[in-house]
Amino acid sequence: EEIERETAYPDGKVEKVLKNGCHLIFFPNGTWKKVGSDGKTVTITFFNGDVKQVMPDQTVIYYYADAKTTHTTYSDGLEVLQFSNGQIEKHYPDGKKEITFPDQTIKNLFTDGQEESIFPDGTIVRVQRDGSKTIEFNNGQRELHTSQFKRREYPDGTVKTVYVNGQQETKYVSGRVRVKDKDGNIIMDTKL
Repeated sequence: EEIERETAYPDGKVEKVLKNGCHLIFFPNGTWKKVGSDGKTVTITFFNGDVKQVMPDQTVIYYYADAKTTHTTYSDGLEVLQFSNGQIEKHYPDGKKEITFPDQTIKNLFTDGQEESIFPDGTIVRVQRDGSKTIEFNNGQRELHTSQFKRREYPDGTVKTVYVNGQQETKYVSGRVRVKDKDGNIIMDTKL
């Protein structure tokens, strides 16, 4: 770009105004700033390699050179972090967070303390504030984990519950109920 004028300041800063309207400001520590011809687009390249861009809509994009991480803050308050391993985090203004891991697992962290993870195979895990967990498998099975038991529900209506004391109870669609003790011994079976 052709330089229209150049000014050197006593503090060591040098400003160049280009014919296209851009301003370049060079600082003694190696940092430099470019103000676009629109006066609204600003790019600062820091001496350590970090780059901060301010866009006309006030979106701020900050690239951390050492971490190879980009942090974008939009004017509506949404923040997006992109890590070098492919992980992407979205921090919403209401406090919700969404993390997409390199394997494409998506984890949502809600402001009320609940969590939801969606795995690439379609499995969904929801964790409530009290620690109880619901797992929905892509084969139609569901599991509920609480402090008292783990229960699996099968698509055919069969429900198997394992209690903390090791006792197992299986309820079949037919109405049959089978109970086993912690060692697997049948203690009740209502064969119909």
